[in-house]
Amino acid sequence: MAKANNEKSKLQPRPPVVVVLGHVDHGKTSILDFIRKTKVAEKESGGITQHIGAYQIEHQGKKITFIDTPGHEAFSAMRSRGAKVADLAVLVVAADEGMKPQTKEVISLVAHQNMPFVVALNKADKQGIVFEKVKKQLADNGVLAESSGGKIPMIPTSAKTGKGIDELLEMILLLAEMEELKIDTSAEASGVIIESLLDSKRGITATLLVRQGILFLKDAVAAESTYGLIKTMEDFAGRAIEKAEPSTPVRVTGFLDVPPVGEEWQFMHSLDEARARASQKGEIEKKKREPAQILDIAPEQKVFNLILKGDVFGSLEALRQTLETIPQQEVMIRVIMAEVGQIGEADVKLADSAKAKIFGFRVGPTQIASNVAQRRGVRIFSFDVIYELVKAAREQMALMLEPEIMRQEVGQVKILASFKRDGSRQIIGGRVIKGKAERGVFAEVSRGEEKLGRGRVAQLQANKLDVDACQKDKECGMLFEGEPVVEKGDILVLFREEKKRREL
Repeated sequence: MAKANNEKSKLQPRPPVVVVLGHVDHGKTSILDFIRKTKVAEKESGGITQHIGAYQIEHQGKKITFIDTPGHEAFSAMRSRGAKVADLAVLVVAADEGMKPQTKEVISLVAHQNMPFVVALNKADKQGIVFEKVKKQLADNGVLAESSGGKIPMIPTSAKTGKGIDELLEMILLLAEMEELKIDTSAEASGVIIESLLDSKRGITATLLVRQGILFLKDAVAAESTYGLIKTMEDFAGRAIEKAEPSTPVRVTGFLDVPPVGEEWQFMHSLDEARARASQKGEIEKKKREPAQILDIAPEQKVFNLILKGDVFGSLEALRQTLETIPQQEVMIRVIMAEVGQIGEADVKLADSAKAKIFGFRVGPTQIASNVAQRRGVRIFSFDVIYELVKAAREQMALMLEPEIMRQEVGQVKILASFKRDGSRQIIGGRVIKGKAERGVFAEVSRGEEKLGRGRVAQLQANKLDVDACQKDKECGMLFEGEPVVEKGDILVLFREEKKRREL
């Protein structure tokens, strides 16, 4: 009994880790901005969060850790990863717009994770909001409000005025209390990689979420694909700290390689032990991170080769997931490399040999890389917003498709006489019986029900004068170029063809 009590005494309450989810532009980041009194949204390109961020605030003397996931609807992979490390979720729904496709995805995700959540009915400051309409939409998707006899708290909020924010935080703390979140602080530190990047000044940087134990500066840690010694440690506000307790997000340096987002990490007693642990799983993880190869490609199959370079690992992984959602029945997309870091000369040379395009997300080329790319004719694209990169990929893939041929009939000519023929050129005369005849248009030769082939009206005359067009019921002479031999009584169907670029 004494041992049991001793074990129980080691368990300490820990702050809840909350993931904020919802449709793009429904106000997830804006709500967090109001909570933590910063302006992250204004600094983000397009006002949309592009990276996973973790922030810790204090309310009523208690801490809450928020995970802010990318807002774009295609980022199911990163949202899912964020949800796996979280205890609770906040589903943000704009009260003036209601349910959106991504809202349904989030509801399904949270239900799959069996995670408690609260709904923030955001933008409640707008005029004409009918909350009952939004609640009914949510109820139709299995989310029944407490006020209607269900179990899900729904709180009207406004990131603009601050309405309902305190109530939202109080509800989060209440849900956390009901979940009885506790942790053994005496256990060895472990957690998950929230974000990682290759910083041009600081080197390899990673955001860690401590799930159990206490992480100290100078600790040796091992992830699944790399390891290192914690050289520097900062809280979410950039303040230097020496230890991080459970549910705390910290930014650290010291890993030897950029660890992928979502990998688990743990404390090791020495750097040698960390090296050994990482090497055990290193090869497996490297194979997981290798770009998928397209096998058994038919000779006629079109393939869009792409090199992805990004500033952080989480964005790269999400981009690859997103690009795979582009229809690939006619053009396949193959990511031949996806790495963190600036676009360098080696990337350009690889793109040249693989006939690939280079897409950089929040990174650009070095001067040397730009010069080499210009000499070799390699296209480099740089983007700050996710959906712009995906849109550009679609456009580049669409350029590989054969254009759609649009046929527009101009008129019909009944042949009255056939004159001199020289090779594929023939002089003929006829009457316009429909529409008009025009110089330069295509002509399909019909004889009764049979179509003999097509040619082109190279020259057009009326009253022995060269003209551009001849109207209905008028007679004209034509220089016809084409394989079919035109005879008296044939019908020439005249038409134009326009090439229309196709889209994916």
